[in-house]
Amino acid sequence: MAKKIKTVFECTNCGYRSIRYMGRCPSCKEYDSLEEVIENPEQIITSTTSRFSPSITVNSKPLRLHEISDNQRKRYPIRSSEFARVLGGGLVPGSIILVGGDPGIGKSTLLLQFAADFSLDNGRVLYVSGEESETQIKMRGERLQLQSNELFIVTETSLEAIFAHVQTYQPDLLIVDSIQTTHTADKTASVGSVSQVRECASRLQTLAKQTGITVILIGHVTKEGTIAGPRVLEHIVDVVLFLEGDTFQLYRLLRSVKNRFGATNETGVFEMRGAGMVEVHNPSEAFLAERVVNAPGSAIAVTLEGTRPLLIEIQALTSFSAYPNPSRNANGIDFKRLQLLIAVLTQRVGFKLYQNDIFVNVVAGMSVTEPAADLAIATAIASSMRDIPIPADLAIVGEVGLSGELRAVSQLGLRLNEAAKLGFKRVLIPKTLREKATPPDGLQILQARSLPEALRIALPEK
Repeated sequence: MAKKIKTVFECTNCGYRSIRYMGRCPSCKEYDSLEEVIENPEQIITSTTSRFSPSITVNSKPLRLHEISDNQRKRYPIRSSEFARVLGGGLVPGSIILVGGDPGIGKSTLLLQFAADFSLDNGRVLYVSGEESETQIKMRGERLQLQSNELFIVTETSLEAIFAHVQTYQPDLLIVDSIQTTHTADKTASVGSVSQVRECASRLQTLAKQTGITVILIGHVTKEGTIAGPRVLEHIVDVVLFLEGDTFQLYRLLRSVKNRFGATNETGVFEMRGAGMVEVHNPSEAFLAERVVNAPGSAIAVTLEGTRPLLIEIQALTSFSAYPNPSRNANGIDFKRLQLLIAVLTQRVGFKLYQNDIFVNVVAGMSVTEPAADLAIATAIASSMRDIPIPADLAIVGEVGLSGELRAVSQLGLRLNEAAKLGFKRVLIPKTLREKATPPDGLQILQARSLPEALRIALPEK
């Protein structure tokens, strides 16, 4: 008698399963995302019962906390100080890292450079590409002027073949570009589906933990900016990094959104050049290099990315609108945050912004998410509205509340030191700060309790 083939429908976006087809996934609400997947019921029964079988062989042994070996505490040194900062000081053996980013942002270029540097100092690297041929990767390597005898390149998408190469070459670092193009013969789903990505990532995680090989996965992102594939993918890996930036700008930010071995939200700054990714050691100075001094609508915000303070120029432009619904445009900041600040400026300060088009831009293609930039954004809008420039030696930091009050920010000492290092003489901060930081020599602290008071300080009348 022929074996009965069981089919289910699986959502390619979230992994939800149904015995019948539905036009819309009831879990993630995506339309036309359910695809037919063939299952072998005997494999399901075998895998389920074997987990609870008393005859199963156990190779692991529970240990007391102080009995665990310290061998895994070492880290591989990294030449790139920016990459090392994001990872928490180096590459941990046996870890699995996921790197995501928009298409064309520079993920493959950055990791190919990283692979070459790693192979020169730490050991053998196997770079597996499922998207480019060996010839294409060689052309990029020549453009980047990479030289290494321990960097091995192969084009492969089969997970079983990748494991065979790992067994043959015994690398210390395995890079898979990308996890969405990798597939296993044990799954009948299409390449890039939720089940394929989940299964391949789980097996690569097992490989990393059992052998001590560090695994780096490159992942695609969706139109919403999240990693494509199942959400469980981000739970499987130890570190999740995002390469961010504007494709029309030079700078790229490598940001850690999850890190079991270091701080989250840590950032490394790189500049895209003809010779590849070049690390930027002093990003604040680079971001302010082309600043126009004494221009209305320009404010310097002291932000914090992880543990790194950054000085970023925020520009605002207001103009009278000839239409009943004025335009609001935010580039690099949250649009809802801009709407909130416009409402506070209108209600608490008295600006008639409902008559004006408002454009706000963060220079150099950067993005600012923390509320500590609120005061700088509001001051830039007020500066453009009044056509009064903000003093060139003034940096601004503070969160704005709905009542127009200024609220405390974290890590004030780091922000003040960064402002003083770049030559700023004055910093405007909230007066109700919880943290009492000692300012560096030569730096004057200006304090305000409310937004109107801060604007009187930052925008002296002509």
